[in-house]
Amino acid sequence: MSSAQAPHPVLRGPVPLSHLLLRRFIQTGNRVIDATCGNGKDTLLLAELVGESGHVWAFDIQQEALDRTAQRLADQNLLQRVSLLHAGHERLQELLEPPLQAIIFNLGWLPGAPREIATSTATTLTALEASLHLLAPAGLLLITCYPGHAGGDQEATAVQEWAASLSPRSYFVWRMGQLNVTSDAPFCLLIQDGRPSDVR
Repeated sequence: MSSAQAPHPVLRGPVPLSHLLLRRFIQTGNRVIDATCGNGKDTLLLAELVGESGHVWAFDIQQEALDRTAQRLADQNLLQRVSLLHAGHERLQELLEPPLQAIIFNLGWLPGAPREIATSTATTLTALEASLHLLAPAGLLLITCYPGHAGGDQEATAVQEWAASLSPRSYFVWRMGQLNVTSDAPFCLLIQDGRPSDVR
C-alpha cells in the first residue's frame, strides 16, 4: 500500500458500518438529522459530509450531550453547519420540514453519563414514524440498536418489528450486524425511501 492510500476502515460493530454508508450516500448540500447527538461523533461526520452548503440538525434531551457536541464541532470549525436542538427526537416533524437526505439514530444512553437517561421505545417509534415523512426520495434512515442493556432489548425488538412492517414497495429495509458476536450485540438497521431520487 502506498503512503498516499487511506487505510481501510475497521468495521468493528455497527457504527463504523453506518459511517461507511453515510460517506457513500451523503453529498455536499444535503440536509440531514442526527436524532441522538450524544458525544457528537456522528454529528461531526455529518457536518463534514454536507459541506458549507448543507446543514445538520442535531437533537438531544441532555444539555451535556449538546455541549460535548458543540465543543467537538468548534474544535473543527464546523459549528456553523449545525443547529443544536435541546429537544427529544419525537419532535422531529414538529421542528423540521422535508426533504432530508438522511436521518440517523444511535439509540441507548450518553456514554459517560448515568444510564437511567436513555432512549425509550415509545418516543423512538414516534420519531421513526416522523422520519418517514421527512425523508427525501432515496433518503436514508440509519438506526443503531443496543439490545444488550436493560430496556434496550425491548426497544431493539420493537424497532426491528416496526421496520419489518414497512411496505417493500415503499421502503428498502436492511438489518446489518456481526454474526460472530453474542446475540445481544448492537446492530444497525438501514431504511431507504423507495422513491427514485429524481422524484421531488
